[in-house]
Amino acid sequence: MNNSAHIDTFAKDRLPDPETWPDFIFGEDVPSYPDYLNAADELLGGAIKSGYGNKPAVIMGDASWSYEELNRKSNQIAALLVEEYQLIPGNRVLLRGNNTPLLAALWYGILKAGGIVITTMTMLRQKELDAIIAVGKPDIIIIEEGLPIDVIETCAGKASHLILCGEIEQRMPDKGEMFDAVNTATDDIALLAFTSGTTGLPKATMHFHRDILAMADSFARHVLKPEPDDVFCGSPPLAFTFGLGGLLVFPARFGASVVYFEGGGPEVLLNMIEQHRVTTLFTAPTAYKAIIQHLDGRDITSLKKCISAGENLPLTVSDSFHKRTDIRLIDGIGATEMIHVFISASGDEIRPGSTGKMVPGYKAEIWGEDNNPLADGQAGRLVVKGPTGCRYLNGDRQETYVVNGWNVTGDIFKKDTDGYFWFVARGDDIIISAGYNIASPEVEQAVIKHEAVNECAVIGVPDEDRGMIVKAFIVLESGVKPNESLIKDIQTFVKSNIAPYKYPRAIEFIDQLPKSATGKLLRKDLK
Repeated sequence: MNNSAHIDTFAKDRLPDPETWPDFIFGEDVPSYPDYLNAADELLGGAIKSGYGNKPAVIMGDASWSYEELNRKSNQIAALLVEEYQLIPGNRVLLRGNNTPLLAALWYGILKAGGIVITTMTMLRQKELDAIIAVGKPDIIIIEEGLPIDVIETCAGKASHLILCGEIEQRMPDKGEMFDAVNTATDDIALLAFTSGTTGLPKATMHFHRDILAMADSFARHVLKPEPDDVFCGSPPLAFTFGLGGLLVFPARFGASVVYFEGGGPEVLLNMIEQHRVTTLFTAPTAYKAIIQHLDGRDITSLKKCISAGENLPLTVSDSFHKRTDIRLIDGIGATEMIHVFISASGDEIRPGSTGKMVPGYKAEIWGEDNNPLADGQAGRLVVKGPTGCRYLNGDRQETYVVNGWNVTGDIFKKDTDGYFWFVARGDDIIISAGYNIASPEVEQAVIKHEAVNECAVIGVPDEDRGMIVKAFIVLESGVKPNESLIKDIQTFVKSNIAPYKYPRAIEFIDQLPKSATGKLLRKDLK
C-alpha cells in the first residue's frame, strides 16, 4: 500500500513470521502479479475494459446489474464508508448477509476503499460471531436486516460502527459514482477467512489481493475454463471461500454472470437453472444427490459444468448424477488456508472416484510420518504448495500447518502413478456434513452445558444422505434417566446455542467414555 499517515496496520502487524510462511510458486501457469493492484478494481475494471460493461454481472429475481452498474454501486459504497464511517485502509469490515447483489457490491466496495473483508455466515449465533469479532476486531459491522437469526442488538457496541444494509442502500445515492480505488500492494491483506478449528478461538487465514486473483487464474482458468457467456449459480455462501470464488470472483474474472437466490433445496436450484439457463453450478455432494431425485420433467440442458466441493464426493453420487444427466461432476479439494481448490479435474481428465490431479500452478506430495514423500499408492498426509498458501493471523498454529515450505492440509490421500489423488480420510476431528465443516470439540462444549449431561464426546458417523452426521456419546449426570424426550431436549438446547447445522443428529447414552491412562479421550474407540 502507498505510504500514508492514515493506515490501520492491525492485520499487517499480525502476519505470522515470514520464516514460517509456505513457499509460493509463480510461473507459466500462474504468472506473478504487479507490485500494486486492488483486486476489486482489477476484477470489475478488468471486466469493463474487456468489453463486458453492459453484460449482466449479478442477477437476483427481477434485478440484474451490469458490470458498469455493479462498479458504480461499489464506488458509492466505498465513498460512503470512507466519508461517513471513517474507513481507512487496513480497517476490517464484517459482513453478515445472504448472497445478494448488495453483498457483492459491499465486498467490492470495501476492497476498493482499502478495507479488509470478513464475511460471515448468516446462521451463526452470537457466541460464534463474538469469537470471530474477538479475533478479527472489525471496525465496522454491516448486517442484513430480517435474518432468521437476529444479532443486530447484541452486536451493538462491538465495533466503531454498526450499519444495517437498508441504511447503506438508502445513503448510497447521495454519493458520486466515481471512486479512485486505493492503490493497495499486491501483498496487502484483503480478506480474513475463518476456519472451523478444533480447539479454542476460530483461526483467521489472511489472504492478499493477489490471492483473490490467483484462485481464478489457477483453478478457474485451467480447470473450469469459463466463457463470458457462462452463467454461474450455486448454494455456498460468500463467507466460504468456495462460494466466494465460484459465485463472485470467477464470474467477474472472465466476464460471466452469476445468479443469486433466496432459500435453498433442490427445487429452488433447479428453478434457477431453468429460469436463467445456468451453465456452471457450485454445490456440495449432498445437494447433487438430492437434485437427482427431482430431475423428472426438469430442463437442465444448459448445464455444462457442475462443481462439487466441501466434502469428499462419493463415487455412487458421481455415477448416479452422470447416469441421469450425462454430466460428470467436477470433484475438487481446497482449503480455507489455500483460499480455493488445488486438486481437481474436468472433462475427459475426470477419473470417477478420484479427487483429480494437481491444478496447474500447484504441486503436491504424500508424506509419511517422517515428513518425507511416500511412494505412489501409499496413504499419507497430503501437502501442497502453489501461488496461494497459509498465513494465520497471529501465527496461530502456523508451524503446524506449514512444514518445510509445504502446506499440510490434514487430509489423508493416496496418489497413483498417473498423478491422480484419491481421498482416504480426514486427519483431524473435523466432521464434514452436507458440505459444512463442524468441529467436534465445539459441539461437545455445547452439549455438556445441558444440565443433564456429565460428559460428552462427538464423532462423525457415515450417513447416506449427508455423507456424515454428528453423533454425540453422552454420560448423564447421576440419577438422570435416558429417554427419547431427553434426546430431543438436548438437541433443541444445542441448536439454540450454536448454528443449527452443527447439532448432534444422533445421540447415544453410555456409562463412561473411553479414555487413555492419562485421561485423554480415545475418540478412535468410539469410531
